[in-house]
Formats: sequence, C-alpha cells, structure tokens
Amino acid sequence: MKRGAAVLLTAALVAVSSAPTAAYLKLGTRVGTRTVTLKWTQFPIRYFVTDRGTTGVTSTQVQQAVQAAFSTWEAVPSATMSSQFVGFTLANPVRGDGATVLGFQSRPDLERTLGATSFIIDSTTGAVIESDIFFNTAFPWSVSAQGDTGFFDLQSIALHEIGHLLGLAHSAMGETELRAGGRRVIAAEAVMFPIAFSAGTILGRSLRADDIAGIGDIYPNATYTRNTGSISGKVTKSGTGVLGAHVIAFDLRTEKLVGGFSLTDDGSFVIAGLDPGPYAVRVEPLDDGDIESFFDATLNVDVNFRAQFYDKIVVVPKGGGTSGVELKVVAK
Repeated sequence: MKRGAAVLLTAALVAVSSAPTAAYLKLGTRVGTRTVTLKWTQFPIRYFVTDRGTTGVTSTQVQQAVQAAFSTWEAVPSATMSSQFVGFTLANPVRGDGATVLGFQSRPDLERTLGATSFIIDSTTGAVIESDIFFNTAFPWSVSAQGDTGFFDLQSIALHEIGHLLGLAHSAMGETELRAGGRRVIAAEAVMFPIAFSAGTILGRSLRADDIAGIGDIYPNATYTRNTGSISGKVTKSGTGVLGAHVIAFDLRTEKLVGGFSLTDDGSFVIAGLDPGPYAVRVEPLDDGDIESFFDATLNVDVNFRAQFYDKIVVVPKGGGTSGVELKVVAK
C-alpha cells in the first residue's frame, strides 16, 4: 500500500487572536479527485507520551491529563473510538517517526501557540497513520484540579488538540472581547473553539453539544443515525450560493447550539447529530476573525452579508432530516 506523502498540520490553538461566533468542521484531505474526511480506521489509537515535563508538571502528570482527555472523547455516547497509552518515550512529538507521540516541546518561536497537532496520512484512503501533539513550554502549565492562576490547564488544551487528532477542525462557537494585546474568550460553546480560555480556568475540560455532534458524525455508533436528525438546505444571496456562511441550529427545548458551514459554491449546508425537536436556525458571516483558522486561504469565503434568522421553526425528526431550508441573506 502506498503510504501517505501528504502531511497535514492543523490550525493551532492560540492564546490570543481575533475570533468569530459559530460551528464545527471536519478535517479533510484530497484523495485523487475527491475530498475525504480525515479519520482513524484502526483502534485503539496507540500513543506514547514524551518522558519530559516542565515547571510544575511531571511527565506522569502529562500522561494522566492526556489519558483523561482521551477518555472524555471516548465517553461520548453517540460515537465509538478507543485509545491506548503504550508508554513513555524519549522521542519528541514530531511527525514522520512512525509513532503517535504527545508531549511538551520548547517552541518559543511560536509565541501565541499553546499546542498544535500534525498528521501523516495514507494518501490512497485518507486514513490517519500517525498524529503528534506538542504542548509549548514557552507557556506556564498546570494540572491542578481547580486550575492555577496564571497557568494554562493542560487537560483542557489536550482535549482540544485530541479533538484535532480525531479529525475535528475548529469550531467558531464562542465569543471574545478586545483587550490589550488581542482578544479574551468570554464564552465558548465548543471545546474546538480556536482561542483558549484565559490562564487559570478549567472550563475547557468539558465537551459541548457542538463537539459531541461533530465527533458523532465522524465516528458514529450503531444507533447514531436512528437517534439523531439533521437540517439541510442552502444559504443564498440574490439567488447565488454563499460559501463559508455559519449556520447555527438552536434547540428550543434544551438551548443547545450546534453549527455547520455552507461548504459548496451553491451554499449547501448540513447540520447533523441533532437531537429530535424544534430548532431556530440562524446564519451569520465569518467576518470578525481569521478566516484561515477555518478555511483554506484559496477559497472564496463570502462575508459580505447580514446575519439572518430563518422565518420558520424547523422540526428535526428522530432518525431523519429536514431539508429545503433556504436562508436568504442580503449584502451589508
């Protein structure tokens, strides 16, 4: 079998940056003339931890935080995947050595990057062969159960990066505010939001509805399609499709938020993994953040339109989908 010459580096989790507000994406790769979802096909995912700590955190504590993060993803009831800690290694978390390694690495040159995930893939299938995650020792780290003021929570950042390792891209489901030096997260409805909470908090240790829908869509269990539903349709402006628009489904009963993007030139979108019931649907532009954190720079993402609610309540059936939802937007 031809092994993947293709190597993908995900968008890293950053400490400060601009950011928009809504939706999950899956990582993808080109296989021939088509794009396939980047995912693991063999389980358990066998991983090593670099036998090196940093100030206040031992390598054993790194392994414990990483294992807790893996377990959180594996506990999602609608998804099925597994992992196995193989042991400690002297190897750094760098791609191309044939082993999946997570651990600390000194990268002072990446002054805004807390952690990042890289991949080696099989270029004939898109299956992940190897993935590596580094946590940047240029930042202060903590594994305290309650968090430590001024220190970033390792388990929270590991949960985000392992989401990438499993195939999820960034979610834009969050809110930030301007401050000196960048932006501060004031709320996030997804672990996969690209900006970390401020140092000292452990709010990033719990998955949200958007994360759960995304991981279930990649690794669905036997009952996933029977128990969840979807909303699909198009985002259009003056009769033409809008690429890269945020579409958010708000569960009117539980107040959970799950999002998707219009991912084709005709403006088509699908939001899957939804609990059955009534939803309000909203579309908004990706206009207040770094578009390249979500989409390839070569794509013509349209941000010149006003946010808009769909004028009807959308009812999602159990085990089915509601289609034909057209969100008509107008230019700003």
